[in-house]
Amino acid sequence: MNLDNRVCEMLDIKVPIIQAGMAGDKITTVDLIVNVCEAGGLGTLGAAYMHPEDIRQAVREIRKYTKRPFAVNLFATEMADNTGGLEEVQQLLDTMRGVLSIKRIEQEVKTKNLFKEQFKVLVEEQVPIVSTAFGVLPPYAMKIAKENDIKVMTMVTTVKEALTAQEQGTDVIIAQGSEAGGHRGTFDVNEHPYGANIGLFSLVPQIVDQVDVPVIATGGIMDGRGLIAALALGASGVQMGTAFLATQESGAHPCYKEALHESNEESTVLTRHFSGRPARGIANTFIKEFETSKIQPLCFPTQNTITGDIRKAAAKLGDKEYMSLWCGQSTRLLERDRTAADLVKATMQQAENILKTLNYS
Repeated sequence: MNLDNRVCEMLDIKVPIIQAGMAGDKITTVDLIVNVCEAGGLGTLGAAYMHPEDIRQAVREIRKYTKRPFAVNLFATEMADNTGGLEEVQQLLDTMRGVLSIKRIEQEVKTKNLFKEQFKVLVEEQVPIVSTAFGVLPPYAMKIAKENDIKVMTMVTTVKEALTAQEQGTDVIIAQGSEAGGHRGTFDVNEHPYGANIGLFSLVPQIVDQVDVPVIATGGIMDGRGLIAALALGASGVQMGTAFLATQESGAHPCYKEALHESNEESTVLTRHFSGRPARGIANTFIKEFETSKIQPLCFPTQNTITGDIRKAAAKLGDKEYMSLWCGQSTRLLERDRTAADLVKATMQQAENILKTLNYS
């Protein structure tokens, strides 16, 4: 079993550990990305909600502090609003706004579709690796990526999606198990309203057997044990989100980090109420009130747009009951006050120790 394998060679990284590109609320700080890269892994900027010029600035900041490769993550889906049922949802949200002492912003709900401009910046700035959620890069973008020697990684939740990603030119497939925190990467949420939720142990070997490109495992992986398990299943490495979310360099709100440490394997639920897309996070008052109301959330990205003021106000007040607390199912394994570099090093050390115990080294 080789810890320095073809995905390391392909992405020009020293260890097969990828920090997930967690979008929103400036979670993937420059500090986080740089320290993961300098420790030998692949840091990722979660840029899906960022304005193009903010992405450009972040990319340039990253390059000031590391010469190592890094990735930028975008959403490969149409950001088209559907406001059917808007007023009913807004009335429910108004009760939550009242708790937070804010008022509804009376203006047309319109989500900006920035993908083309975002991707253009990545090409102009010669970003070495692009990763996507919710689908594969559109054909025109894939063609440009290939012409500019940009490696492409695609998150998938089924074998069918993995085959589609490979056929359309992706270089690395990220297999997302049902344990994963945050948004499900499922391509078609009309077919799977709460995402295709296949456990990582079932998903990874089935994808590995069907594709020729390297596969990265993600979902509930927190340490060297998870890395060794993923490699044993045929993956070439792991992507970790929640584990990095709790590190010192993460931009997660302090009360968000505290909620992570207070949670356990039973704390999370899959919900569409914050964004309109299925995502795994810690159950709180926002989710419970929405579920009790029986009111259906709007589709993504409209639901995400209209709940934005509530999430921002809750963060400002430090009120975790109305924040989106995305995380996976393995939070008992989190350690407090750990740096991103320490996490990478400890994961690799534990993996190497396991191999010695198994007499593989």
